[in-house]
Amino acid sequence: MYLTPQHVLLAGATGLTGEHLLDRLLNEPTISRVLAPTRRPLAEHPHLENPVGDPAVFLPQLAGRVDIAFCCLGTTLKQAGSETAFRAVDLDMVVAFSKRAREMGARHLLVISALGADAKSSIFYNRVKGEMEEALKQQDWPQLTIVRPSLLLGERIEPRLGERLAAPFSRLIPGKYRGIEACTLARALWRLALEEEDGIRVVESDELRKLGKK
Repeated sequence: MYLTPQHVLLAGATGLTGEHLLDRLLNEPTISRVLAPTRRPLAEHPHLENPVGDPAVFLPQLAGRVDIAFCCLGTTLKQAGSETAFRAVDLDMVVAFSKRAREMGARHLLVISALGADAKSSIFYNRVKGEMEEALKQQDWPQLTIVRPSLLLGERIEPRLGERLAAPFSRLIPGKYRGIEACTLARALWRLALEEEDGIRVVESDELRKLGKK
């Protein structure tokens, strides 16, 4: 059974995957409204609403019904500057966005987590991602899709040196550990959004690559 969303809420539209997903959403004939709050303005589009500013300020002010929500938020420890700042984005902001999306009527949340996410992990990054997943499960979503991509491949506005160095090798690793192109992940997210199956679904990177094939 399939659901065709018409009103979409998107967080992280200026990120590597978010940019690809936004382009796809704006070109889907079934979608009449994409609400995409960002810190910097996006290019104008007749179906795009783009509140700009501090998420802590405008998040409670977001209005209008939405059918579905995508959360592509995420940073790195280096970009964030501290573990506390990292948690503020990858845990607190994700949870707050998702809560607001539910209040606005969304019944399906699709969120980007990470390969190895585990709330009990000794690795800080994986532990925060796991804590985020557990927090979203407590929000009682009718349909929650958690995707766990491996290393994301693609050209970022602000290049990450570690990713650039690791990218050539990640393409050679088998299974779910192989790197995944951001455009492939975006296609997979949209196809997952069309599936109507209540409950929680966790999708690992190897399955995402299959779903995201052209």
